[in-house]
Amino acid sequence: MASRSRATPKKEKSASSRQLKLPEVTETSTSSGLQVLAAERGPLPLVSMRLVLRAGSATDPKDKEGLADFTVRLLRRGTARLSADAIDEAVEFVGASLATGVSEDLMSLYITTPAEHFPEMLSVLGQLVREPLFPEKEVELARERALAQFANDLDDPSSVADRAFTRALWGDHPYGHDVGGSASHVRTFTRADVERFYRERIGPKGALLVVVGAVKPEVVAAEAEKAFGGWGQKDQLEPQPAPPVEGGVQAGKIILVDKPDQTQSQVRIGGPGYRLGHPDYFAATAMNIALGGGFTSRLVNEIRVERGLSYSVGSYFDAMSAGGAFAISTFTKTASTREIINVALGEVAKIRKGGITPRELKSAQTYLAGLYPMRTETNESVASILADIRVHGLGEDWVEKFRERLHAVTARQVKEASAKYLFPKAPAIVLLGKASEVQKQLKGLGPVTVVPVSEYE
Repeated sequence: MASRSRATPKKEKSASSRQLKLPEVTETSTSSGLQVLAAERGPLPLVSMRLVLRAGSATDPKDKEGLADFTVRLLRRGTARLSADAIDEAVEFVGASLATGVSEDLMSLYITTPAEHFPEMLSVLGQLVREPLFPEKEVELARERALAQFANDLDDPSSVADRAFTRALWGDHPYGHDVGGSASHVRTFTRADVERFYRERIGPKGALLVVVGAVKPEVVAAEAEKAFGGWGQKDQLEPQPAPPVEGGVQAGKIILVDKPDQTQSQVRIGGPGYRLGHPDYFAATAMNIALGGGFTSRLVNEIRVERGLSYSVGSYFDAMSAGGAFAISTFTKTASTREIINVALGEVAKIRKGGITPRELKSAQTYLAGLYPMRTETNESVASILADIRVHGLGEDWVEKFRERLHAVTARQVKEASAKYLFPKAPAIVLLGKASEVQKQLKGLGPVTVVPVSEYE
């Protein structure tokens, strides 16, 4: 019995109670200047690699919004040695996967592959960014697909509301347009535009390659040199972060997007948040779980459970390198548009003035502490964390100290964060719905600007 009692705690130790620790990282660089991070990690014979470039949508030219997203999609549509079909076949043949993406701050390319095919897949990744051809036919097809998607999005009220909300919050700042741009801009894209963006923005300066999985760091360094050693972009501009957001995001405006056929209203409410890596992250995140970021939050209880105004409501912080926003997102039937706004703002005001209860704080800390270990379970997620730590300056101990810092949050810190971020000034409110029915409900909130839905194609 004594032996059994000693063994049991070891067997039953939960994932949430284990110490979080990233694998050891080896840092090298190629002769072209590409920074390389390698983390050997088993036991599965898989490798994930992520190439991060400081060429997000914030670097789009003012008259070519969406060009970064458009360009990264074309990177996989043909190189000097591989056609678009050949790229797909090479990846699929070895059981690998390839994806690309753009955020406001970054452009990323991802490949996950069986470890035995790591060298050839890293070579493919190198070819995508070193030797793209941007065939005219592929540019035309990409433009047609993008325009078709914009047209389809007009029938998705949530997508249009999100697009209008982004524009309302950020205005003329580089974050103020949808990552994919707009139909009016994409319609003007040419192969020359794509080539120029590629020459100026996609190169080894400021780039980061992260490789995690069943591969030795010395192998990663050697193969990275083969794949990227000759990568040179003489016209590449020095990567610059997005400019600071003076005074935070714009607030105090009410935008009503008119879509006459709607029987429901999309509702977005927002104001200033914090930048990535900000010290307020832990207190503000705990506060948000209690307000609208959790399944048992106050907004869910008051809006969905108690009043049945909507099936879905939530609040969130959207943090980027140069700044961030805090927002509430929901929808309701047209007749209850003002009611749902009032209820949401009422719950915000309660927490802004009084903070959250000790029980809510403890629950939020337990929930987040239990959830976070899942971010270290796969090679892909570890690669993502390593990239975030380096690119956004989160600190090398971000993962190891995450739960310690979370549990150190006090009720006073939460109250301070609440007073700071929960709309101390009038928020921006963006609504999408039947304007003739919604506008008359908005009396007393402030001046309302009515905009046709076509503005957001």
